[in-house]
Amino acid sequence: MFIRLATLVFLLSPGIVLGQGCCSGGATNPIAGGAATGVLQKNQMEISGNYQIMNSDKFFSGNKDTSKLFNNLNSNYLFLRTDYGLSEKLTLSVASGYFLNKTLIGLENNDTTNSSGVSDLIILPRFDVFNNSNEKTKTEITLGLGMKVPLGSHSDSTLIFSHNIIGDIYSINPPTVQNSNGSLDMVYYAFFFRSYVKQKIRIFTNMLYINRGFNSLGQKFGDYASLGLFVGKTFFKKIGVTNQIRMEWLGKMEAAENIDLLGNYNIEQASTGSSKVFIVPQISYINKSIIFYITGEIPVYQNVNGTQMGSNLQITSGFNYRFFTKKQPECEVE
Repeated sequence: MFIRLATLVFLLSPGIVLGQGCCSGGATNPIAGGAATGVLQKNQMEISGNYQIMNSDKFFSGNKDTSKLFNNLNSNYLFLRTDYGLSEKLTLSVASGYFLNKTLIGLENNDTTNSSGVSDLIILPRFDVFNNSNEKTKTEITLGLGMKVPLGSHSDSTLIFSHNIIGDIYSINPPTVQNSNGSLDMVYYAFFFRSYVKQKIRIFTNMLYINRGFNSLGQKFGDYASLGLFVGKTFFKKIGVTNQIRMEWLGKMEAAENIDLLGNYNIEQASTGSSKVFIVPQISYINKSIIFYITGEIPVYQNVNGTQMGSNLQITSGFNYRFFTKKQPECEVE
């Protein structure tokens, strides 16, 4: 679920650099919300967590509203990420999440499918390829290459029929209520940051591409790409405001040889894949080395292949905390 995460998943907070040692040159990036950004300083650690509420009852054919295929899909998700600065240029990020619930409600209220549990493990090293600071501006370019490892189940099933002679018959749950897609995926990441010190304005962008593999069921979920453009400003040294425009593309599902997605898993391949645009406003409160934030994800354009459930308003609240694991050297006075 890295896209939301997984999706996943990726929202940046407007925080300024906190806890920065005066002799260090890294960490000009803003603190992240639920996504990795640039690099930390050497021996600096960041702990991030958020709580995400998702609910959707919208369906689209292409970019037009259409009749519901089911009543509602909702989830409550906890996400935790830890970053550590191995050097001034290299930061290691490890993250995972847990679904408190994923609930699919059919057209009949008693037709409900639930799941809960851990999702995926995301390992993403990031390397600072360019970093320049002066009295007026700060600029950073960071690249990342990592992977998503499935921890949660992708093949949970529900009992649909039971008979004394025949026995129990189960049906595999739809992908929308599985805790993971079950594949080992490669993650490619790029981050550009530019700040204007005097004006306290930050302009930054991040790009993400997930190259998905096949899972044990012979399913290959579509590759995912996103581009986020951000503008942020700090007011009264405590309040941060950021607005993001994010564009997403999701490819069609594929099937392994001799796998029938429709016959085996009731997945219509033609109704997979989409293009979407979101506006993501965020407000943050900055208190020394910790940031609390809340953000909303608002879809402004959706175009899906075939007929699919669309996105709806999504709310995320969380925190970021930065600190050094070792005492920083004192700065020399000229």
